[in-house]
Amino acid sequence: MQDELFWLSATELLRHYRRRELSPVAVIRSLLARIERLEPQLNAFALLDAEAALRAARESEARWQRNAPLGLLDGVPLSVKDLLLTRGWATRRGSRTVAAGGPWEHDAPAVARAREQGAVLFGKTTTTEFGLKGSSASPLTGVTKNPWHPGYTTGGSSAGAVAATAAGLGPLALGTDGGGSIRVPSAYTGVVGFKPTFGRVPAYPAGFVGVPPHVGPITRNVEDAALLFTVIAQPDARDPFAALTGDRDYRDGLGRSWHRVRIGVSTLGYADIDPEISSAFERATRVFAELGATVEAADPELGSPAAILRVLFSARAAHTVAGLTPAQRELLDPDVERSAREGERLSALEYLEAEAQRVALAQALARYHERYDLLLTPTTAWTAPALDAQKTQPSSPFTFPFSLTRQPAISVPAGLSRAGLPIGLQIVGRHFDDALVLGAAHAFESGAPFPRLGELG
Repeated sequence: MQDELFWLSATELLRHYRRRELSPVAVIRSLLARIERLEPQLNAFALLDAEAALRAARESEARWQRNAPLGLLDGVPLSVKDLLLTRGWATRRGSRTVAAGGPWEHDAPAVARAREQGAVLFGKTTTTEFGLKGSSASPLTGVTKNPWHPGYTTGGSSAGAVAATAAGLGPLALGTDGGGSIRVPSAYTGVVGFKPTFGRVPAYPAGFVGVPPHVGPITRNVEDAALLFTVIAQPDARDPFAALTGDRDYRDGLGRSWHRVRIGVSTLGYADIDPEISSAFERATRVFAELGATVEAADPELGSPAAILRVLFSARAAHTVAGLTPAQRELLDPDVERSAREGERLSALEYLEAEAQRVALAQALARYHERYDLLLTPTTAWTAPALDAQKTQPSSPFTFPFSLTRQPAISVPAGLSRAGLPIGLQIVGRHFDDALVLGAAHAFESGAPFPRLGELG
């Protein structure tokens, strides 16, 4: 076991800690050694702090020896996307415009909740600049590579989080998703990525412009996603938009009967889909029928909401860079600068019209969920593109509509292409039905096991 501690899930680690079979110190040392070996290949981290991680692991070890764990994550390694404030560490947001100087005195709510529950924070993962691109590169950290094949992208913007999780560089990662930034890269790298209902996980600074990102877990299995979500879906007074619905352990709903669950299946009608994705999607839908759910082809008839996303996303870009000096703007990723300039040209009326269309889209999905408890789609229309490939289609044709509507949605691994690249299944639920989405993902995972990434290099 000592040679492969890095592959153990958070749930498995906690079980071994309780039985005194493993030490958090041994786990973090194994993890740091693996990071040292693989990070030059992957470029998954914007920051690593081995000293802080070992210190936290020793404190956790002492608590377990006293049989007094601090909380649900005591001793479990956790990485944090470099968009989320982390006390004592620079949060540069993938941008050369953000100075590393401190004092960096605050944790984002999700980071604070994880720290309170004993998680061992060891590093910050790479992101595209301000989370405003779907690629795996930023001006600050360069290109993050896909562990399944270094010539392919991870997608973004949670690039480092998925690369690290897939490669055994930590069982738990915090990511953000404003258009697919958790789900698309999770599909590309064969991990589980969950975008909760907007407001379920408080954020600080609070999101309110354009398409605000949702904070959520990236893990190697659904039980770990439910565990981390349980920890971070807790109150924080700094987010006035938080929409909490009671204290619960989301692992409790992972086992259930599916005989009364109605599931709609759709490819949404506006994206060209790779035949291998289509075949994997068809196989995935059969798993739910075999579980006893009622599964029907049912298109929500959304049209293509891409124009709504473009307006709201460019408005968010413009707002994000509004305080930068001309010299700082010269340091921006050209695509981010282009989006910001597009947003600056918007009128207030154009912005409000897009917001009204977003609400109408959410109402259409709410009507759909009057008949169907869940909606299944592919997560992506193709497997991970090569790093040098240029795609003219939106990178997230199946994910961004549910960012606009702010519903819970998860990507789970659903097979491999002939080239050995992961394929994802997206499961979407009605607002605040996060538990059902997690339960469905867990049931699918149990019925369609996914291979673990082999040893790298």
